Amino acid sequence: MYQNTYEIISQNQRQRISDGAIASIFDGCETAQRQLILLLPQLGDFDSLEYIWWIQREIDRIKAEGIAVRAIGIGNRQSGEYFCKFTGFDQNWLFVDPTGELHRQLHLYSGLTTKFPLLSSGQSAWVNLMLMCAGLGSQGTLAEVFRGYRGDHNAPQLIGDEEVIKAAPLPSLKGSFFKWAGGSGFQRPFELATLRLRNMAEVLGNWNAYVPDASFMTQRGGTFMFDAQHELTYEHRDLGILGFAANPSYPLSFLFADLPATQNNQLLKR
Repeated sequence: MYQNTYEIISQNQRQRISDGAIASIFDGCETAQRQLILLLPQLGDFDSLEYIWWIQREIDRIKAEGIAVRAIGIGNRQSGEYFCKFTGFDQNWLFVDPTGELHRQLHLYSGLTTKFPLLSSGQSAWVNLMLMCAGLGSQGTLAEVFRGYRGDHNAPQLIGDEEVIKAAPLPSLKGSFFKWAGGSGFQRPFELATLRLRNMAEVLGNWNAYVPDASFMTQRGGTFMFDAQHELTYEHRDLGILGFAANPSYPLSFLFADLPATQNNQLLKR
């Protein structure tokens, strides 16, 4: 029997990070005006950390718009605890799926899944992940990597002038440093790459916590938005590493698409 996206998600229960309970993903947000459901890859994945960074950046606006956020990432409860501590994401909003079963039920892109002779499933996943990082079977990845270094005049400034970024092995950098790379008020060269380096340092320093099972590293995620009547109003299915957003310059533009252009422009400049 055919099931729509809302039915599939609503009929699944996963472990919630805050209390360890097995609960409905929609628990506590049934009456929200809009429900934003994020299917994240492995919690130690570039995409997971970067996507939630954007959510946290706009969290006050998201709440003001009456949008309830829930995320399901691949990992275990310890993965989720590390993830929330690093990103600031609310533990009540994060659920974990150890094997990405819900991702498969929703037919999200599994990434490369070649089985290599003499290699374990985790080792094969590593090889497949490296191939995807090189752009094989991973749509748009190389272009997005280069955008992180090149900068993007269509994207907002990401690091405040007074903000200090610690991204090992680089020394601590103050946000004003990036003015030397091209100015202010937009995503400067190396700015996004520095944030990604910080994320990578966090994960590599706590690898076993973030990635308890490497077998699922290539699994990609998706974004689903429902209205108060549980109708699907927006979806995006990732087709590659760093492909979590239809609009990489401002990944949350779909949330505020109904705002007047002047308000959206002000939002982008923040």
